[in-house]
Amino acid sequence: MNAALPPRETRLFRACFLVAAAWNFAGALPGVFDPAGMFAREFGHALADPVQVAIYRGAWGTALLYGFGFLMVARDPARHCGVVAMGGMGKVLFALNLAWMYLNGWTSAFAVVVILGDIVFAAVFVAYFLRLRRSGIPLL
Repeated sequence: MNAALPPRETRLFRACFLVAAAWNFAGALPGVFDPAGMFAREFGHALADPVQVAIYRGAWGTALLYGFGFLMVARDPARHCGVVAMGGMGKVLFALNLAWMYLNGWTSAFAVVVILGDIVFAAVFVAYFLRLRRSGIPLL
């Protein structure tokens, strides 16, 4: 007998990962297509150096890829645990780094929204892993 999430939980986690994908796309799309504007919103000053613009765009490209990964997880939540592990660690590390920058006065108040959002998603991901484990689904 194959272990599986109950249908209700499958629907709940599908919805959570669709929201996680939308969250990533909401930041990543402006970050990829207007990195200087996104940087100005997040850090409160202009980003003019073309090398730094390219690096910042690349970082948002990674967030865009995680968004597509979360769409894969939404399709089959019990199958793509590795994507959630990587995306969750990315969210935690990004939130910690951004919080450190915020506490040092390097970011605008906009960063607080990003920090809190990523913390909420990380908590949902922990709940997801706990439910998979309790359902007997192998984690990785």
